[in-house]
Amino acid sequence: MRILITGGAGFIGSHVVDLLIQKGYSVAIVDNLSTGKKRNINPRARFYKLDIKSPKLKEVFKKEKPKAVFHFAAQISVRKSTHDPIADAKENILGSLNVLENCVKHKVKKIIFTSTGGAMYGDAKVIPTPETYPTRPVSPYGVAKLTVEHYLHYYHKIYGLSYVALRLANVYGPRQDPFGEAGVVAIFTNALLIGKRPIIYGTGKQTRDFVFVGDVAEAVSKALHRKTDGIFNIGTGRETSVQELFSALKKITASKQEVRRGPDRLGEQERSCLECGEAENVLGWNPQNPLEQGLRETVDFMRIQSSSMRRESLQK
Repeated sequence: MRILITGGAGFIGSHVVDLLIQKGYSVAIVDNLSTGKKRNINPRARFYKLDIKSPKLKEVFKKEKPKAVFHFAAQISVRKSTHDPIADAKENILGSLNVLENCVKHKVKKIIFTSTGGAMYGDAKVIPTPETYPTRPVSPYGVAKLTVEHYLHYYHKIYGLSYVALRLANVYGPRQDPFGEAGVVAIFTNALLIGKRPIIYGTGKQTRDFVFVGDVAEAVSKALHRKTDGIFNIGTGRETSVQELFSALKKITASKQEVRRGPDRLGEQERSCLECGEAENVLGWNPQNPLEQGLRETVDFMRIQSSSMRRESLQK
């Protein structure tokens, strides 16, 4: 099967590319490298440096003739979306529509979309939160993801395009950008490895559902194989506070650093955790990597990467 992956040079997308190539699929990547990295691109994948909003996207579809599309390309910063909701909508809604239109025109059989679980339900009163809970996003980023889910339903009903939307919890793991807004594990780890004090905003008691990127890649792969359509939460069903996360990473990195305290962030959710029973029942998926194991893999990766970057800097 020929597969096209938007955002395939990014954190999550690159792990999915690697897994699919390992499983024997023919994979092409579309990525504008605004947040994706060249070093993440699997050499066995065909790569097109292109924005998903570009009219030239149709040429990639025409050449590649994909049977399935994995749509990961997005503006990923909740904070940026609140500062510039128009730019967020252009990327996450209009860009997605360009992908969907090309799927229909070029007879794609199935599209798999990475939505958000963390930003979809707002401050839910039911924890862990199931897919049936009312969707009440409180950021333009979450609104855009929900909008695309509605478009997926539309294209399915009108054009017969099969789809799966995966509402992801807080994904972490190797290749996550420590300088981005969306990865507290990477941000804390990087700070501890270079001897800086991480900042915890607010009390540190706010909780998140941290799911390892390798488990997410497996969920995406299973969504491709199952003859089903719909929306599924992808997380662990377990809450971990930001303070607990810091303590675990401090122990793993053997750091003596203490945290700095910052003010509460306006609009930040107090609790976020996903109920993932539907993913297990329908997709046959459940997470395999306990948090401590995933954190150790992440720390090991970032330690090696940090050493490599220091060597490169000394050689210049």
